[in-house]
Amino acid sequence: MIEHIVVLGAGAIGSLYAAKLAARHAVTLVARRHHVEAIARDGLRVVGREELTRRVRAETEVGTIAPGTLIVLTTKVNDCRRAIAPLADTLRADTVILCVQNGLHGEELVKAEVGDRCLVLRAITQFGAIFQEPGVVDFRAAGATLIEQSTRSAEIAALFSACGLDGRVSEDIKVEVWRKLIFNCVINPITSIIGSDVGGIADPRLDTLKQLVVDECLQVARADGVDFDVDFVRAIAEVFGPSRNIASMRQDLLKGKPTEIDHMNGAIVQLGQRFGIACPVNGALVAIIKAMEARAVAQ
Repeated sequence: MIEHIVVLGAGAIGSLYAAKLAARHAVTLVARRHHVEAIARDGLRVVGREELTRRVRAETEVGTIAPGTLIVLTTKVNDCRRAIAPLADTLRADTVILCVQNGLHGEELVKAEVGDRCLVLRAITQFGAIFQEPGVVDFRAAGATLIEQSTRSAEIAALFSACGLDGRVSEDIKVEVWRKLIFNCVINPITSIIGSDVGGIADPRLDTLKQLVVDECLQVARADGVDFDVDFVRAIAEVFGPSRNIASMRQDLLKGKPTEIDHMNGAIVQLGQRFGIACPVNGALVAIIKAMEARAVAQ
């Protein structure tokens, strides 16, 4: 039974999930010091689609893991091993780590760090948010939280749903991971390059580029055992065209932070190489975003 919740990774999504979960549960949010200090002073504020303030326990680190703890891991994939490593020796058999992340194989990185100490599950979020300032997150898009099947998943899904996070147990999380990966491989780099919000991806002038990215992704997905009968270019325009959210990759670039490009389009290129599938368009997007990262850090 889940008795404690630790949200590890207090960016936009982590902060939003912590605020929503704190409506019914004791939540500890692990965050950077400036975020911790703002929350201690004013509470954790959510603006945008909802306006609320939660008194959440915020810490810069967690020393021990109590019995019955759910760890909601919302760091970038490139940070997940570094975030989990200090906790590895404190994990218990009844601990569950739920990796709510983008890209491929984040949960495998966590499993490599914790071994068989506890259950590690993958999840996909359809929520969107922007980290506005320390202590404040702008809630931009609502959706569902899709959770990998396990003996603990129904309990977690029910807990999330009771807090407005629409928890659902996925019958095939691998398909859902690939579906979101393909969306991300199109939306994140392209809107970052053109400097638009997510809705800008619906511009029909971008359709040829979007289709090239999608076609490479679908070839690699098929080689990995996942096949789709979906018009992704059309779906992206219909689903994301109305969105005024800012993609996480563009948020990172605006802050001069490393992006997750290696775990999105870079993962497509790497997996494609393993299967003998060339992915030059995804490779070009990786190169462009890497150049933008370098420029952002230098400024």
